[in-house]
Amino acid sequence: MTDPHGFLRTPRSAVPARPADQRIGDWLEVHAGQALLPLVSAQANRCMDCGVPFCHGGCPLGNLIPEWNAYAAHDDWQAASDRLHATNNFPEFTGRLCPAPCEDACVLAINSDPVTIKNVEQTIADQAWEHGYTAPVPPARPTGRTVAVIGSGPAGLAAAQQLTRAGHTVVVHERADRIGGLLRYGIPAFKMTKAHLDRRVAQMLAEGTVFRTDADVGGRIDAAELRRLHDAVVVAVGAGERRELPVPGRGLHGVHQAMEYLTGANRVQEGDLAAAPISAEGRHVVIVGGGDTGSDCLGTALRQGARSVVQLDINPEPGPDRTATEPWPVYPKVYRISHAHEEARDRDGDDPRIFAHATLHFEGDAAGRVRALHLTAVEPVTRRPLPGTERVIEAGLVLLALGFSGPERSATLEEQLGLTRDGRGGYARTPGFAAVPPPAPDGGVPGSGPGPAEGVFVAGDAGRGQSLVVWAIAEGRSAAAAVDRYLTGSTSLPAPVRAHDRPLTA
Repeated sequence: MTDPHGFLRTPRSAVPARPADQRIGDWLEVHAGQALLPLVSAQANRCMDCGVPFCHGGCPLGNLIPEWNAYAAHDDWQAASDRLHATNNFPEFTGRLCPAPCEDACVLAINSDPVTIKNVEQTIADQAWEHGYTAPVPPARPTGRTVAVIGSGPAGLAAAQQLTRAGHTVVVHERADRIGGLLRYGIPAFKMTKAHLDRRVAQMLAEGTVFRTDADVGGRIDAAELRRLHDAVVVAVGAGERRELPVPGRGLHGVHQAMEYLTGANRVQEGDLAAAPISAEGRHVVIVGGGDTGSDCLGTALRQGARSVVQLDINPEPGPDRTATEPWPVYPKVYRISHAHEEARDRDGDDPRIFAHATLHFEGDAAGRVRALHLTAVEPVTRRPLPGTERVIEAGLVLLALGFSGPERSATLEEQLGLTRDGRGGYARTPGFAAVPPPAPDGGVPGSGPGPAEGVFVAGDAGRGQSLVVWAIAEGRSAAAAVDRYLTGSTSLPAPVRAHDRPLTA
């Protein structure tokens, strides 16, 4: 067990990132080369091993946090790895990318500083790889059944690994030229180097999972035929339908969707391109959108040598503390600073964000290139423009990071697999992740609409909507359990969430 007085004796101390002025000069991870031990072991020792560990509820995976904290506190990295991997296929992803709602649900957070759970998780995962505790786990025997997984983001990869280990023959189809989905081309290298993704793919290959890239299911590959060739299909295509900003001047040169920009920058780091097709170098950059994607654009623009960067957030600036409507243990909307915001502040001295403002229109030059953005302050609740608050800021590159509204609108994929949309724009599904078939035509038999919905399951952002990597992995694991039960009549695979579960709220 951990030290019962550890939380009293040891103050919270997170692993420090590299100095901001150093890291914006490269694309290495912000913590690259920073010493994790013995700091992390001491921090794990702060865990109280609560009788009711609310951190479990804060994490959709149900991670056994007090258990692996205790092992990490005693430097037993193999046991810690075993407990961590019991609930999480890819802890090196979540340890780097998840905003750690488990920390806000830590019992210590009621009136003190929570355990640095995210740092401990990353360290356990890294120690597991360093010491060889992540050997492939091939199935004991094949079941003879086959499953196609469409999409290779965290949900698709988690579902594929679970199903492969259960003995099914799994083929993952990825539209892009490399495996990984947004982990590959949407997440900048300074947040997670792709070596972590590559070695997981290598592990899955050794276990028997088959990967096919440049596989455009619903396009060049007929999804209905894919369903006929397999006993089940898991749709894990993500939520790639980007929200637009329909204001005057949207069509000017220099106004781009964030994912266009981030994909090009990531391809440079992959060695595909000598220079990014969209670059912030020497430009005044404005990022429209205050979320994680906007923060990723900010860090990327700084590394490309932007002249200045401003990030617009239509929401009001949060306060430093929880409000009465967001009590512990829910994940609160408080003022947070990402590593990219820290880098911008270190360079220019101010927070790059402008809160409670919206874009009115873009202004272009004679050549049709954006040169300015007109914005206005907005009322916090209705978001209506406040008269007399209009102003203009210079802009040579505008990046739209407004989030996503569900899977890309691909009528062919939906028709071929018999998918329908729910009220939130995702693919409709039952609580057990099975795709909901289209309405019966002319009073016919339910499910007799276009496409073979039977045996089709939906996992991750494709059904949930834009969410966190930890939810994607949890959904992939749960969908795998549903598929296994569908194929064999029962399952021993864990199912940490149901399709309609939502994060803790007050």
